[in-house]
Amino acid sequence: MNDYCPMEFEFDAELWRWPGDAAWHFVSMPEALANDIRDRVAGTTRGFGSVKVRVQVGHTRWDTSLFPDSKTGTYVLPMKKLVREREGLDVGDVVRVHLALDA
Repeated sequence: MNDYCPMEFEFDAELWRWPGDAAWHFVSMPEALANDIRDRVAGTTRGFGSVKVRVQVGHTRWDTSLFPDSKTGTYVLPMKKLVREREGLDVGDVVRVHLALDA
């Protein structure tokens, strides 16, 4: 994912934990980037407005989906436990995310 492609994006975001009993962890996309992605996928989203993506954090790659967050107006990216463990990430860490829309 290092070559430039208009369907690829890179950003830094803080890792946070969903409030409540669930152990879900996420990073939130910068709003301008979320707006760009929203424009590119208009009319093609899946259930709940999700967008299929390929992600790389550190040396770990996986397929997942972005989910719209109506409270913040951006997308959130789930960060699997396996990824957090492999990359030594914890809540509050700033994560460098490489993301490609799954065409």
